[in-house]
Amino acid sequence: MFNFFRGGRGRRTSGDQGRGRGVGGGTKPGSGPSGNCVCPKCGYKLSHQVGQRCMDLTCPKCGTAMVRD
Repeated sequence: MFNFFRGGRGRRTSGDQGRGRGVGGGTKPGSGPSGNCVCPKCGYKLSHQVGQRCMDLTCPKCGTAMVRD
């Protein structure tokens, strides 16, 4: 009996093997445990902490959201 609620499992033809932007899958410079968080307004730098996104931090000097270096 055919079940309409079950998803089909097709074969991938693109060859990407399902690798995305998850943990350890980043290829951008600065992705990974090392690096700095930088204020785009005044240039203040902080050392990046594992598990803490730079965009969630604010610059202690001017209060602007930080970005990843």
